[in-house]
Order: sequence, then C-alpha cells, then structure tokens
Amino acid sequence: MNVPLRWLRDYVPVEMPVAELIERLTLAGLEVSGFRLYGLPCPPGLKVKPEDISPVWDRDKIVTAQVLEVTKHPNADKLKLVKLEYGAAEPKVVVTGAPNIAVGDVGQKVILGLTGSVLFDGHATPKKLSELKPTMLRGVPSDSMVCSAFELGIHEDHDGIIILDADAPVGVPLQDYIGDIVISPDVLPNMARCLSMLGIAREVAALTSQTVTVPATPITAVGAPVSEAVRVEIDNPALCARYTARLIRNCTIRPAPELMRYRLQYAGMRPIKNLVDITNFVMLETGQPLHAFDYDVLVKRAGGQVPTIIVRAAKAGEKLVTLDEVERELKPDMLVIADTAGPIALAGIKGGLETQVTDDSKNILLESANFDFVSIRRTMKSLNLISDASTRFSKGIHPALVVQASDRACALMQTYGDGQVAPGIVDVYPAQPPVQVIDFPRAEIARVLGFAIDDAEVERVLTALEFQLESTATGWKVTVPQNRLDIQAGAADLIEELARISGYDRLPMTRLSAELPPQKGNPALEGEERVRDLLADAGLDEVIHYALTTPEYEALLGVTVGPYVELLNPLSAERRVMRQLLLPSLFEGLVRNLKHQDRVCLYEIGQVYHAVANEKLPAEKRRVAIALCGRRSVSAWDDPLGQKPAALDFFDLKGVIETLLHELHIPAATFRANREIAYLHPGRAAELVVAGTVIGTLGELHPTTAKRYDLTDRQVLVAELDLDALLAAVPVRYAYQPVPTFPAALRDMAVVVSESVTAEQVEAELRQAGGALLRDVRLFDVYQGSSIADGKKSLAYALTYQASDRTLSDKELDKTHQAIEAHLRKSLNASIRGKD
Repeated sequence: MNVPLRWLRDYVPVEMPVAELIERLTLAGLEVSGFRLYGLPCPPGLKVKPEDISPVWDRDKIVTAQVLEVTKHPNADKLKLVKLEYGAAEPKVVVTGAPNIAVGDVGQKVILGLTGSVLFDGHATPKKLSELKPTMLRGVPSDSMVCSAFELGIHEDHDGIIILDADAPVGVPLQDYIGDIVISPDVLPNMARCLSMLGIAREVAALTSQTVTVPATPITAVGAPVSEAVRVEIDNPALCARYTARLIRNCTIRPAPELMRYRLQYAGMRPIKNLVDITNFVMLETGQPLHAFDYDVLVKRAGGQVPTIIVRAAKAGEKLVTLDEVERELKPDMLVIADTAGPIALAGIKGGLETQVTDDSKNILLESANFDFVSIRRTMKSLNLISDASTRFSKGIHPALVVQASDRACALMQTYGDGQVAPGIVDVYPAQPPVQVIDFPRAEIARVLGFAIDDAEVERVLTALEFQLESTATGWKVTVPQNRLDIQAGAADLIEELARISGYDRLPMTRLSAELPPQKGNPALEGEERVRDLLADAGLDEVIHYALTTPEYEALLGVTVGPYVELLNPLSAERRVMRQLLLPSLFEGLVRNLKHQDRVCLYEIGQVYHAVANEKLPAEKRRVAIALCGRRSVSAWDDPLGQKPAALDFFDLKGVIETLLHELHIPAATFRANREIAYLHPGRAAELVVAGTVIGTLGELHPTTAKRYDLTDRQVLVAELDLDALLAAVPVRYAYQPVPTFPAALRDMAVVVSESVTAEQVEAELRQAGGALLRDVRLFDVYQGSSIADGKKSLAYALTYQASDRTLSDKELDKTHQAIEAHLRKSLNASIRGKD
C-alpha cells in the first residue's frame, strides 16, 4: 500500500517528523518497507534508495506559472515562445516544443523551471540529472523551461508538459503544491482494513491522539429514480452479501482533476479518465472497490428494456473478454456479474471490455458490492488474474462499506464529471450481519498483559479506532466497528489493540515475582535436532518442501498408499492433498539442484499425513529422507590420473546410515536385502531393521522411477526412514566401557562360503564363536575368481582380540582362532582359505 502523506493529511493531521511516523507505524504492526520522494529533500533520520529519489524541486526555481501568450518561434516551425507569469515583477519567455500547447493558447497553468533547476534530461539515455543553464534555441535566448512529468521525476511520460488545473495558484513553489513523500507499509492479512487511506488515517489518529475527518458526500439527486432504470438479482447470497447500483446520467468524460491524478500516480495507479479515476480514488480512500458500467450498452444488450443485473455463478462454456482484452473461459465455480445476455464482469476482479466506460459514454451504472473472499481468491488463482479490487476483496470487506463508497463516488462524479445522480439506490442486502458487542472487563487487561492501563487511555485508543464504548461496573461493553473483521477473539483482540497502539516498546519493566520454573526438555525435538546435525556433519544439505502435493505425483513412486487428506480450498491444483511420502518431495529439490551442480546430497526431515477413518484429524508421522547423486569425490585433484571420478553408490548411502546409527548408539541394527521394493533397483536395495522391525528402506532408485521424476540417466541413492521408530530405538542410558589397558592382537581370516550366505551371517557366527575375547570384526575384502569354486565367495575379515584383565598369549590366541574356524566349518559349511 502506497500512502502519499499529503493525501493522508486530508483525513488526519500528521505533524510529527516522517522518521518518527514510520517508526510508530512499524511498531504498531504496519512495517514501512520503503518510501519515495517526489520533489522533496530526504527527511532527517531516513535513507532512501537511489531509484526512489526524484529531483528536489528547488523552492525558488521550480514554481507554478500561467500562460499569458503563445507565439510562433521565428526560426523553427516546431518550437513556440511561451510568455509566463510566475509571481515575479516581469513575465518570463521560454522556448518549448511541447505538443500539448499551441500558438494562441492563453490561461493554462504550467510548471516553470528557472535557471539552476536540477531536472532529468529528457534527451539523455540512460536518464540522468542535469542543471538547467541559459542557452540559445534556434537564435532565441532561453534560460528557463516548462516542465514535463518525466523531467520532474514523477513518471516516464515524455508526451508534453504538465498542464495543471485551472484553479492552481500562480507563483507557488511546486514543492508546496504537489511535492510529496510516499510511504509504503506492508499490510498483513490481519490488517487488511489498512488497504485504504482512511484505514491508515485511523491508525495514525490512534497513535497521535488525533481525530479522523471523513469527507462529506453531498449529492443532489435529479431525474427519474434508479429503481426504474435497473433491476438487481443475487442468485447465491453466500457468495454476494450485498449489491448496490446507482445511475449517474449525462456525464462528461474528461481527464480527472490534476491533484486527483497525482494522488493516484503517487499511490501506484495509472490515471485514465475522470469517472474511472474516481472509482479508483474512492477504492484507495475507503478500501471498497467499485466498478462503472456504460449504462447505454447494458440497455442495448437488454433489447432496449430495463437491464437486469444478475450476480451468479458462471455457466459451463461461457467466456468473457475482460478489460485487458483477454478472452477468458469461465468455470461454474467462478462468480460473475451478468445481465440477461450473459456475463459482463468477473465479480470483484475485473470488468468486461464490452461494457467499459469509454470516451463516448454518457450514462453510468455504478456498482458497489460485497463478494465472498473465498470465491474471489479461488477465481484469482484459477485465472492467474490479480487486480487492486480482488486484492481487497480476497482479504475480506464488511458489507456496510458498500453504500459509504457509493455515496462518495456519486458526489465526486457529480462534481468532476458533471453527472446527474438519479434519486435512490438499488440495494439488495439479503442478510445483514449482526453487530458484534464485546464484554470487556478491565481486570482482563492486567491479567493478559501483566500491567494495568488507565481507563482514560483505554477509552482514547479504542475510540480513536472507532470502537464504541459503554461503561459498566466492571469495564466496558464495546461495539466493534464494521471495518474490523479481524476482531474475532473478543476481549483478547481488544487487549492486543491497546498494547499495539500504546506501544510494545512502552511496556513497563517489572521484576518477576518468583523464580523461573525449571524447563523440561522435549526428547522428540531434541532427537530430531540430533539427527539433523548428524546428517549435516555427514556432508548432506537440508531442504524443506511443501507438505502439499498431488496423488498423481506421489503415485509415480509406485507405492500403494491409503486415502489422502484433501484440502477443501487448495491454493492450486498442484497443492491439493497432504503428502504421505517424503521422497517425492525430495526429488523436487534434487531435480532443481542438479541443474546447477553435478554432486547433490540432500536430506529432509518432515511429517507425512495419513487419513484415519472416522477421525477429523490425520495421523502425523515424522520421516527422514535422504538422496545422493553425483560423483564421490568433490575436487578434480582427488583423481591424479585424470580418470572419470567414481560415482556415489549404495555403500556410500549405507555408510551415511551406519554413521547415523553409530552416533545414536542404536544397537542390533541390520540391513536386509529386499528385491521387492518397487521403486528401487533389484539387488541394490535393502531394508533397515531395528529390533526386528523394518523402519525404512534404502537403495538405488530404479531407472524407470528415476525417469518418471525427470532424473533420467542419473544414479540416485535414496532412503526413507521412520524417524519416530528410529529415535525410539535410541537407548535412554549408554553403557560405557573403560578404555582397555592391555594390548590388542590382530589376526586375519578368509572364509569361503556359499554365495547365498551373507556377510551379516558370517559376522554373527564369528562373534558367537569368539566370545568375550573377540572385540571387533571388520570385513575388508570380498573375492570371487579363478581360485574360488563356482557358487562360492571369499570373505576376508580383520579380527581384533583383546582381554580386559591380561595380555593374551600366543597360545590363547591360537586356541580361540582355531575354535572360530572349527565353528564356521560346522555352522556354515565354510572352508578357511589357505588351510582347507
């Protein structure tokens, strides 16, 4: 929201320095993210971006002036000599080639720049500031100029000089006439009422103990009543709470007053013509969008009969060409304004091209209505069409503002468009919302905030915000103003308003009445954070994705899932259900990152959601997903021979998970091969088993699945684990052993077993046979070759023997080692390489 301060002062006095005003608004919840200067120097205490600075309009050198005479240039057909009065003893003659002033003109009010003025050079590319100096233009001396909006830094218009309103004063510094500071507060959804000048004015009034002045709306009704000229029907009051129509006859289409045009420009809107500009002006002033139809076009569409305005849902197959000249296909869930011939506008979003106000329009039908914000938001998303009106409707507006805005627009059209306002108003208002009255005990203030606020301050703040107060024995009965749709929580919302306006920075400092209670840890969150740290230490980058997806996207993984938790009002078709799997979300980040680098290692910790029969809320489960892709080595110099670096494989992924298990002190975790996991490569897939329960899967992504997720020709290693089950396996207490004081002895053993025997089985037998003396077992080689029989494989292990109370003798070592060999021969039908 762009707020020109000169415009704001029409409604509330703003006397404090701009820097202080910005700070007060920011602390009150309206953070000012920027501001722009038009002709004024930067206020003390503020820094402005270079792109938001216009030339400073020197008070003595850039002034308003009046044309006394325009004559031909003696030596140039396209140039003219303009004699100007500007408050000095003698008039000034300047040379101009502006196309919007002609020989013989007299009386126009313009802007005069005198020698020494600093303006944008209209002939320089890129644009730059330059000082105006005396010169000769085709033989005629010229030390001044009449200024365009471009040269003054107002906008990029090169098409002629600025022509001010006829009632503009002469000889006044331009700074005092249209110079302005425009602040840009960020309006959050809970403060949608501040998407208007009056909304901002109410906040400023409350912050500065001022009173808001609402403009009067004097209307002189003329002619036949509007009820004889138009009918209005609302098909579904739930989608349109109120619709009003006014008729303004015999309007004159011309530019709006210059001051109105500048206010619209400073606020970020493009001026068009007076009637359309008035509807935009009133929308910015009140926050209530309006729309003007060409009434004669409506009569023509009705076959010369009284037109009927119908607020209804669009019909299948209907189309509408909107004001941006785009033909849009409508859907049955879109709300439209229609007549008996078809749609004429997208309700609350954009008007139709056929019924727009043009230079030839004479009679105007003025719409002021209230539409359902959910419907507006849905249509905006569906059509990817956002307008100033839809932005306001989509955040919610009270139906009571409808008539206030309509009255204001009619008064302005009567004044600046010569319109004749028909008596009455067609007002269809099926169900007026109840007035909200809150019982507000004064004791509640101290209970919630921790300190009391004087009754006088309570009444000052709430009255300034247009709440109505009635004193009671214990506090007040507060009537909520119609523009405050955000007041929903009763007294708590009123207390927030008091704290916000009084200033959170002014809260008194008090000692605690007691010591802070001891804080209890949250094991679930602490465990999750530990896993996050361990994965980051392993070299993985964390990503966070939306928890919303589509069933079709998850189905690409080939996993059967249960019914989804569906959103009633999704932001888009791509975000309509809650995810049940984490890997598909992770693939989005993987694809995105692989466009920028060859090696990507990601993880995500998040929740998945499963619908539960006969339950309102879904079951939420925490999962951790991992994805690795690319080369194992990070730097090219890791491979001195210049060979293609090895790619990350299954064992790199397994190593990450083993590290995780080791650091979490999870005992008895095993990896079990599984060729039946649909989305993983057969033979390169496994399950993670902890305490006999499968808690996750890991492996290489199947090429077919990779192709579905735009990961073609990529070797992707993935894992998804049940985080809750993983953390549940972490022991509450760790069993620590003293550091051994006696030396260890190392022996190697190569065991030849059947191909069907896993290394895990062999290790288990080794540990069983080795007993307490066998401290560690490490597989360091797997071999199949000419010296090994078909169907067999050789597994080489490094065995560490150690006793806690003595140094082992060679005799003890030999005895234990031979016992292990004998056990393997018996239990696994193994042979010991080099001995059998």
